[in-house]
Amino acid sequence: MMRILKNIFMWGTTYTYSNISRLFIRLFVGILFLKFGISHTLKFAALSVQFPEVLGMSGSVSLSCVIGIELICSLLLMTGLLTRYACIPALFTMILAIVKTMSCERYSFVENLADIDLMDPVYIPVLFSGILIYLLLAGPGKISLDYLISLHLINKNEDFQDDDKLTEA
Repeated sequence: MMRILKNIFMWGTTYTYSNISRLFIRLFVGILFLKFGISHTLKFAALSVQFPEVLGMSGSVSLSCVIGIELICSLLLMTGLLTRYACIPALFTMILAIVKTMSCERYSFVENLADIDLMDPVYIPVLFSGILIYLLLAGPGKISLDYLISLHLINKNEDFQDDDKLTEA
């Protein structure tokens, strides 16, 4: 009986599943970001006219920055290269989207995010923000270029330390 309970509670708690889940969430958010970036690029002329001014930049400049962040950060997230650094501009963009969306007239009666209807457009940036905060805290996992580069750098550093020991002897 104890073995059955152990198998029930221990299955799925190993580190391997954590790495696979991080890969999945990186690919998931990366593909969605890439989809939005490509969509915004194709509709640039129409969107730039109505895109809001952010941080003193015109609508077209703001949209260009958002497209750049969506395309570059999505590719970095999917490959697991500079993952935590790629989350920062994407998260900043999502927070600005939340603030801009919440400052519209239709949200003047809303006191907090829990009062928002499920079909409101502010939900997408809120969900992206949650996923990006998770990736920022958890990191890319072992199935990433970040991990492979760190292994290479650690091995290279050990080689240098071994050379230092030889010259001291």
